Amino acid sequence: MSTGSPARSEPRSGRPRATSRNALERIALELFTEHGFEATTVEQIADRAGVSRRTFFRYFDTKADVLWSEFDAEVQTLHRLLSEAPAGQSLTESIKQAVLTANHYGVDDVASLRARMEVVTNVPALNAASTMHYDSWAGALAEFAARRLGQQPDDLIPQAIGFSALGVCRAAFDQWVARRDADLISYLDRALSAWQTGFAGLEQ
Repeated sequence: MSTGSPARSEPRSGRPRATSRNALERIALELFTEHGFEATTVEQIADRAGVSRRTFFRYFDTKADVLWSEFDAEVQTLHRLLSEAPAGQSLTESIKQAVLTANHYGVDDVASLRARMEVVTNVPALNAASTMHYDSWAGALAEFAARRLGQQPDDLIPQAIGFSALGVCRAAFDQWVARRDADLISYLDRALSAWQTGFAGLEQ
C-alpha cells in the first residue's frame, strides 16, 4: 500500500545514479527474481549496481530491508500526515486522506510490486516477518485514533480502527494488483469510503 510519495534517499551531488536507493532496490529485486532471495548475496547486489558492499549498507541494514523500504517509509509518512491532520476534520476522514496522500502507485508499478509480493510470500522467514510491518502500519493509525479519543494506542477501539483500515486497504491493494486497470489510489478511495460508513447502504 504504499506509499504523496514517501521520502527517498537521493544520491548526493556527483554520485552516480546507480548508488541511489531506488536503483539498489530495483537491482536487488531483479536478482531475487532470477536466483531466489536466499541465494542472492549483498555482494551480488552491490556488484551489479557497480558499488561497494559498504555503500549498500549505507542505505539498508539487511538484505530483507530492500523489500520493505518503501512500505516502512509509508508508515513514517502516515505518522507525519496524521500529526498534521486538521483538528476539525473527523477521525476517519483524517485517516482516509492520510492514506490516500501517502500512496503514489500507478498501473505501471504493478509488475514490480507483484514481484516483491512473490518473494515475500515464497520465503517463510520473510512471510513471517511481514506481520511486524503490517502491525506498524496499523499502529500508526491506532496512535492517531488514541490521541483523538483520549485513549491508549493499545486500547480496543484504537486497535480496531487501525486494523480494520489495514484490512480494507489490503483488500484494495490485492484487487489493484489483480486487475491493474487503474491507479491504486482509486481502489483505496473506494474501500476507505465504504469503511467510513461502516459499509452502510451497500445492500440492494
